[in-house]
Amino acid sequence: MKVLVLGASGFIGLPVAQALVRAGHSVYGVTRSAMKAKQLAAEEIIPIVAEVSKPDTWVNHVANMDVVVDAVGGMEIKTLSNAMLSAVSQAAKAHRPSVAPKLSYIYSSGTWVHGDSRSEVVTDTTPTTKPMPLVAWRVEQENRVISDPNVNGIVIRPALLYGRSGSLLAPLFKGAAEGKVAWPGTPGGRYALIHCDDLADLYVRVAENSQLVGGKIFDAANDFTESQEDVLNKLVEVSGAKGPEWLPADNPYYQALSSTALLRPYLARALLGWQPRKPGLVDGMATYFAAWKATSDTNESTGRSFTEHK
Repeated sequence: MKVLVLGASGFIGLPVAQALVRAGHSVYGVTRSAMKAKQLAAEEIIPIVAEVSKPDTWVNHVANMDVVVDAVGGMEIKTLSNAMLSAVSQAAKAHRPSVAPKLSYIYSSGTWVHGDSRSEVVTDTTPTTKPMPLVAWRVEQENRVISDPNVNGIVIRPALLYGRSGSLLAPLFKGAAEGKVAWPGTPGGRYALIHCDDLADLYVRVAENSQLVGGKIFDAANDFTESQEDVLNKLVEVSGAKGPEWLPADNPYYQALSSTALLRPYLARALLGWQPRKPGLVDGMATYFAAWKATSDTNESTGRSFTEHK
């Protein structure tokens, strides 16, 4: 296959692009940084230096692709998501023969659309009627993707990510490295989680079977949830930091981070034979904390810890 990954240097996009390359596919990666482009090239990913916010700088590559993966994150994602879908959809309509298979478009959403509940089990096909306010807009965007007439739309919803540089857990690890484990919310919650490598494997399976699973929405999470207290206490043990300290969930981001999802995904396992392999966050905490520290040593900035946000 020929695959275009938007956001190819990001926490989701890079492992996905690497996994697609290992699977034998030709992978093109859009990144705005010339330095990141060199890193992509070193991974045998064909770099396209362009701004995802300016589709005219990359959309000309779309017509001859088999799959486009939207793995873009950042502060402007609410606006960018529909702009990128619209650009790809119009390019496919204008430049792909009508008799050709539809271009597959994989959109990266997230399990926060399931909302916050410590009592109700949810699955891939549970109606998303109470999303977390921070991501409420994603429900409509998911529907746009799977109903777009010009592309074969598919949605993947990653759970809370861990591994490598830490993703949203990086501020937690940074605080631990500075001596204090702090996290928004209250005791008693549980997390649905997924390692970035296991997530990348799902993207490969979805891409390779995209003509069979068009219109589907896949939740991407481990078979089990993990206690918030277990996660924090294990980090205290591993890092030697003080805590844990619970912070007020007093803004939409903290509310989303502290939300519980009793997630039992089944579609990817049933349709694609997908099975996460990595140890859970608690069991592998020493390894994951060490990986974050090694990554943070090579980055110019590791952001702020949660206590610095107070």
